[in-house]
Amino acid sequence: MTDLAAYGSLFLASLLAATLIPAQSESVLAGLILAGGQPVAVLVAVASLGNILGSVLNWLIGRGIEKFRDRRWFPASQKQLDRAQQQYQRFGYWSLLLAWVPIIGDPLTLVAGIMREPFWRFLLLVSIGKTGRYVVLAAGIGALS
Repeated sequence: MTDLAAYGSLFLASLLAATLIPAQSESVLAGLILAGGQPVAVLVAVASLGNILGSVLNWLIGRGIEKFRDRRWFPASQKQLDRAQQQYQRFGYWSLLLAWVPIIGDPLTLVAGIMREPFWRFLLLVSIGKTGRYVVLAAGIGALS
């Protein structure tokens, strides 16, 4: 696999994994690290960038989705939105450090957009959490090989 193909597939898998589309970026990163063809630091950076940008897409969707609440096709009920917003208010913006956690992380970044979380704080906290997860994963794989 060429470097461009490796980085491109990792970036795409990481970006998709951070959206509401189910994808698995950790396995792609692990496979590339174990294959040993690219520098681990670059792989972690590419995975982090893709995953962070996917979360930014969720935040942007959250910022604009409010105007469609009343539409029949809207994917969440008013009750579900209210509950999500209450949980976000309860745990606050620090919960964005958990944006990497499966199942809760992607909706959390969407709710942050709905809640009008300032972009700079959103980006900082999500970047710390998501990059930290990939660093820990890479370190764990490095310790095994």
